[in-house]
Order: sequence, then C-alpha cells, then structure tokens
Amino acid sequence: MAMHDSRNGLYLSHVPNLSSTRTTTMLSSLRLAARSRGFATHSTVQGFNGAVGNTPLIYLKGLSEKTGAHIYGKAEFQNPGGSVKDRAALGLVQDAEEQGLIKPGGTIVEGTAGNTGIGLAHVCRAKGYKCVIYMPNTQSQEKIDLLRMLGADVRPVPAVAFENPLNYNHQAREFAESIENAIWTNQFDNTANAKAHYLTTGPEIWEQTQGRVDGFICATGTGGTLAGVGKYLKEKSDGRAQIWLADPPGSVLTSYVTSGGKLIERSGSSITEGIGQGRITDNLATFINDISGAFTVPDEKSIATLYELLDTEGLYLGASTALNVVAAVELAQKLGRGSRVVTILCDGAYRYQSRLFSKKWLESKGLEDAIPSHLKKYAVLD
Repeated sequence: MAMHDSRNGLYLSHVPNLSSTRTTTMLSSLRLAARSRGFATHSTVQGFNGAVGNTPLIYLKGLSEKTGAHIYGKAEFQNPGGSVKDRAALGLVQDAEEQGLIKPGGTIVEGTAGNTGIGLAHVCRAKGYKCVIYMPNTQSQEKIDLLRMLGADVRPVPAVAFENPLNYNHQAREFAESIENAIWTNQFDNTANAKAHYLTTGPEIWEQTQGRVDGFICATGTGGTLAGVGKYLKEKSDGRAQIWLADPPGSVLTSYVTSGGKLIERSGSSITEGIGQGRITDNLATFINDISGAFTVPDEKSIATLYELLDTEGLYLGASTALNVVAAVELAQKLGRGSRVVTILCDGAYRYQSRLFSKKWLESKGLEDAIPSHLKKYAVLD
C-alpha cells in the first residue's frame, strides 16, 4: 500500500500494516520536519523576489563524521536564481528603490564576475528594469549564455586590476552615469549588500542552528556575505561565535588579516570564480576588524572536495563552494570535536561543468592528480 499526504507533498510507500493512529503520528512528524526547514507548503510567496532566501541548512554527514564535529552548509544554490548572489541582487535593487534612485523602466548596471549579474537579471525581469552587465572575459561561457538568455545586455571586457580605469567595475559605473534613469548597483562597495545578509542569511542560520554556532567561515569577493552574516552571528552570540575568512590562491585577504592590516600586491590565480580580492571592499570593511582569522585553501583541496561532495553527499556544487567546505572542515578541526561550523554552499556546478568535469581542462590546470583515483570516474567530459 502507498499513501500520499496531498497537503504536504509527502509520500509513504510499502507500509501495509500501519494503523490509522500510527499513520497519523507519522504524517504529523513528517509535516513538522518539513515545516522545520522553513517550507510550510500551505504558504505562497510573491514571484521570484519572494522566493529569494529561506534556504535549507544541510548537515554534511560524511565530513562531520570524519572530523567529529557538526558541519553545515547553507544551501544557497536553492535560491531561485541558483546562487547566494540572489540575496545581494535583490537587496541592492530594493535599496535603490527605497532611496528613489531608480524609476519604473530604468536600467540596472553592474560589474560582476557572474552570479550577481544572474541574480540582477532575474530581479530586473521580475521588476521590469533593463539590465546591463560588465564582466571580465575570463568567466565561464555557461554564465555568459545564461545572462543573455535572461535578457541582459552582457559586455565582456579584459580582466584588469581594479586600479586600471578599464576595470569592469569602472566601466559599469561610467556607463550608468552616462544614461538617464540608471543606477550602478556597485555590489563591492554598496553596503546594502552586507545589509541584505545581516537581515536574512544571518537570522536564518541562527534560527536553523537554534543559536548553537561555534564558527562561521566562507570566502569573499564583495565581502557582503561574510560581513553581514558575521556581524549578525557575533551580535546574537555575544561575541562567542568565531567568524573566519577563507581565501583562494592569488587573493590578499589572508595576508591582510594575519598581518594585522598590511596589503600586499596580488599575485597568482585560482580556478574559483567570484571570490578573492586585491583590496578591502567597503562591504568587508564594515566587519574586517572583527574577523577571528583567515587562511588560504589551495585549488588542489577544493577540486578534490568538489568531487568528494558529489560522491558522498550527492551534492553537485561549484569550486567556490568546495573551497568553503574545505575551510569549514579545517575550522572544525581548529575548534575541536563537537564544534558546530556553518559555511555557504554558494551555487551548483551547472555553470562550470564544462571546465570542472573536463579531463583536458583539469590537465591544463595541473589538477588531474588532485582528484582521488576512485573519483575520477566523474570527469566524463573530454
């Protein structure tokens, strides 16, 4: 016998001897579990924008058992636009609207490495704005194609340092200033970005862990997620929660934090996209002095963990997420057995699969040997 609870979308199969009392008890338990995830199925939201946020917090069982800690990933890939950047995109546009900086039919302009642009393109479609995206020409083709499918005017430009006037951020600002009824959302230095995470992501994590958070760690590009979540968790825990920064190769943020505030010249590169920095953004500056520590995660560890998460957890995630998970494991080891550590699962691997699962690409980056032999079966692309 199979039963379906139509109110909650719950399906019970092969339960031939369940009494009506036991059935009612089981369904009640399942409904409670569903609601505890924040998905009360009797409620609705208003379109794309209403669906942003309220993502699950996933217990990473295999890695938790290995470390003797409790490691959780905030499933930001379940946002309607597919990434954590949906939160920043919505927050930036709403802030501009509240300030009267944009009128109906206007143009939203941003310089972005990809996911913020995708979030903005979705928000613009939902709100009726035009969307223009400047981005480095080093980004994956999947991201560029998706932006264009969403109706954005995508303008790839050479990847040059922020100090260069041709940097994609400067070009975005100048274009927005040159036309009527347009704003440059300025995701790196507009602190409405961090505010969005302070108002949503941080409170969600606190509620989902019932206030039991020993550590939070993630990489940062704009600094919005780390600053917003970190500020909220620090405040709610009375300073008990440790907030750490994870960095990819080529970024200067680890050295800045560990040296007490000395910026070095940026050098090197990483396979990750959209994270790492050569400067302290205004978003990050709101929290930089409260960061507990920082360390760099090599690409070899990130790619190995990306494949491990697919194999052991069934999670198909991008390289930046894999870096975050490596960092969460290392932080859990620092904090000790029984500690509770949360990180951000930024986005899925779908936007990067032509690279991350390509034998030729992995070989070109010298990463083929970083993947354990029993996991190489997942590198199915030539």
